[in-house]
Amino acid sequence: MLEINIGKLLNTSVTILGCGRTDAQVHASQYFFHLDSEQELNDEIVFRLNKILPEDISVFDIIPVENNSHARFDAIQRTYDYFIHTFKDPFLNHFSCLYLDKGLNIVKMQQALSLLTKHKDYRAFCKSPDKNESTICNISSAGLFSDSKGDKLRIQISSNRFLRGMIRAIIAKLLKIGTGEISVDEFENYLISKKSLPNIEFAAPQGLYLSKVIYPFLDIPPRTNFSPSLL
Repeated sequence: MLEINIGKLLNTSVTILGCGRTDAQVHASQYFFHLDSEQELNDEIVFRLNKILPEDISVFDIIPVENNSHARFDAIQRTYDYFIHTFKDPFLNHFSCLYLDKGLNIVKMQQALSLLTKHKDYRAFCKSPDKNESTICNISSAGLFSDSKGDKLRIQISSNRFLRGMIRAIIAKLLKIGTGEISVDEFENYLISKKSLPNIEFAAPQGLYLSKVIYPFLDIPPRTNFSPSLL
């Protein structure tokens, strides 16, 4: 979609390379892509591009970078947010994961999240670990935020890289910790064993957001803030 519409405006074919790939229905509140262009790209291009893009895609800035800069491989940190609501709300259906359980043990879930920065190998939480040269990820922070009633949650995880399905697999286990189906110790054993999980489960995609990407040469805050309804 972006390649086609940018090509229309520049009157030439273009190839864009994004900062990462996500599953269907996963959102991004900050996302970068790069392209090479001999034409000047300015604010007018941004304005014209937003007029022809679908309503669920918005371009905020064009930032000149060095010729050898790469949107995907130069990223040194990515942050994902996962939103959960525990009551039926039609306005949140496509933007947060509905989990009808008001008795989630948030303290236990936070304890499990605190373990993520202490381990490096995430093979147990990868959808296709054998397709990766390494399953090592350096998670720098992981936390859970809740509203006063505990019925809207936001889980945030930052790392230098993520494996396929990794965040959603972690969230699925966290929810089982919240309901008491598994313990925090069992969760840590998955990390210690470094073995692939049989019948790995994944949380719903619509609750997941790529929310921040950092480069050695670029670190800017997202241009949009989440709605208060999403915490």
